[in-house]
Order: sequence, then structure tokens, then C-alpha cells
Amino acid sequence: MNQDNHLSNYDYALPEEAIAQAPAEPRHSARLLCVEPDAGWKDATMAQWPALLRAGDLLILNDTRVLKARLKARRASGGLVELLVLEPHRDDTWLGLVKPGQRVRPGEWLQIQPPPGQLPVAVQVLGRHGDGGARLLRFATPELEAMEQFLNTYGELPLPPYIRAACQDEQRYQTTYARRPGAVAAPTAGLHLSRELLQRLNVAGVASATVTLHVGLGTFQPLQTEDLGQVRLHGERVEISPATVSAVQRTQAQGGRVLAVGTTSCRALEGVAALHGGQLQPYSGTVELCIRPGFRFQVMDGLLTNFHLPRSSLLLLVSALVGRQRLLTLYQEALTRDYRFYSFGDAMWIPPEAVLGSARPQGFSPPP
Repeated sequence: MNQDNHLSNYDYALPEEAIAQAPAEPRHSARLLCVEPDAGWKDATMAQWPALLRAGDLLILNDTRVLKARLKARRASGGLVELLVLEPHRDDTWLGLVKPGQRVRPGEWLQIQPPPGQLPVAVQVLGRHGDGGARLLRFATPELEAMEQFLNTYGELPLPPYIRAACQDEQRYQTTYARRPGAVAAPTAGLHLSRELLQRLNVAGVASATVTLHVGLGTFQPLQTEDLGQVRLHGERVEISPATVSAVQRTQAQGGRVLAVGTTSCRALEGVAALHGGQLQPYSGTVELCIRPGFRFQVMDGLLTNFHLPRSSLLLLVSALVGRQRLLTLYQEALTRDYRFYSFGDAMWIPPEAVLGSARPQGFSPPP
């Protein structure tokens, strides 16, 4: 029986003190665990990452911007409810999570609690959508631009629940290149890329291109299915432009390496390629791809990533690159050496030559 196909085999013990409560300052001072082609690894920092790359490499950055998607509301009975606005749906509705959801009846109206000087705003909680616990919400302004303005006034930044302290600078939960509003969680590997570090990469001949994957349920919803062959992720909105496709094709033709900054950038590339017979094409739509061990990557050669939650789709994705057992060993090494985990934590660099041969894009040949 293949142990890689069982969710319970992607578990590990994480002491609470290993969960980062604040980002590294400056961004590029975060630690970096570098995976080596054999069974080895070495310590570095993000400031040293440019020295590990080559002129002609192409970084793929996810330019999504996190919405202030957490809202506090009150029921007519006086009870408090928390909403997490996820994404636009259709027919003037949005998908969202409601907590505590079991108490709110379909069709019930809630009053969004206003900041000082603002009036309360009504939202209607409609029926459930799918099997992921999401509900349909009806606001007065369904358009994304109007919703972002509304959320900026009434909402709060949706920090993950394992970050207990308030973020003193909300821009630290945004990448320096965030420009497309729509995410409810940050693409966290990109949080390490300061403007100074991006400039150094550019001077070194490392190019960059952007994709957009609006981080939502497909990224952070806990997996529940033990048989991973049955896992289906919630679709997330993705856009890949013709310019990015051209940059990838040009890099590949010139023998360069396509390197994803974060698992969301990876899923955007590989999810869109999977929809088009393994070829990356311009695309605007949803991606539902669950990447797990046994997957052969079609576009991405290497990955910069953070340390992820047990039993998560992100842990499966990274396991597909280096192997489940090796990844769990690397995580234990990181814990022994006091690396910081999760959204505000440290990073891991998986260069193309450290990727499993069975997972590498066809045609890849490691340097001599």
C-alpha cells in the first residue's frame, strides 16, 4: 500500500513556540533552509538567496492582494457573528464563511458593525454552497472594486488564527508587489521579497513575471479525506497573461529555469498547464488542481516556499517535489534548528537539481 496516498502520513508535531507571531525585519532577513541534491541541506538567509540563482532564471510572483475580508456582524437577537468574505459568486452574491454558522438561518439578515462615523450595513446570509462550509452572502455592492472599498472601511485583515497578536503594520501581510485585490490570505513565500532584494535579483540578471491566484478555500481549507486520491480542492481564481506565457517560453527556450515564489504561483502555473494538455497558455478562470506525490511538473523547475501546516494541500505539493519522508525529515531538522513556521515564518529553497527526477519537467537536465 502506497503510504503517500494517506492524509494521516502528512502529520508532524509542531510546538506552539515554533509558530512565528511577527514577520522578520527586514523582510529579507528571514532564514532560508536550502535543500541540496543529495540528502543534505544547509542554512542561509533570504538575503543570500540571489547568490544561489543564475542569470537567465525567471521568478514567477503571485501579485494578488489580500482584502480586509473579516467582518464583525450582529444578529437581530443581539448575538455576534464573524464573516470571512471569500470571493464573488454570481447573481449579486459572494461566498463567505460564517462563524458560528450553525446559529444563522438561511435568509437571515445581519448588521455589519461599523467603524466610528459610519452607518451599519445589512448583509443577508443565504444557503450553503458546496461541501466546504461556505455560505452565500448578499451585499449591496457586488462589484469587486466597490467591495474592496467597502471592506477597507468596515473590514479587518484576516490574519490566520494561529497568529494571536495584531499585525502592527498591515503592509507586512502583503507582498511588496501585491496589486490585484481578491485574496483572503497572503502568498506567504513572497513576503520575504523586499524591494531591495528584488532590485538585487534584477541586477543579477534574474527576471520576474507575475501570475494571479486569489488565495481562498483551495489553499487554506483543511483536508479531511484520508484517501488522497479522492481529494478535490475548492477552485481558486487564476489569471495568467500572454506576457507571462511568453516570458516562460522564452526562458525555457534559452535554457533558463522557471522558479515559483510560493505554492500559489506553482499551482497557478501547473493548474493552467494541466487544463491545456501540459502546455502553459493565457488563462482567466478557476483552478482546482491538487498536487501530491507522483505528480510530474510541466512548467515549474524550482520553488521558494514557507513551512506549512500538517495535513495541508501545501504540504502535499512540496512533498511532490522532494518526497514525503524527506520533507518530514527536513521539517524536523528545521524545528531542531529553531526555524520559524507558517505565514510569518522562515523559508525553504528547493532548487531544480534537488527535485525528484520523477517529478521534474521532461527535458530538464541538472547542471554538471
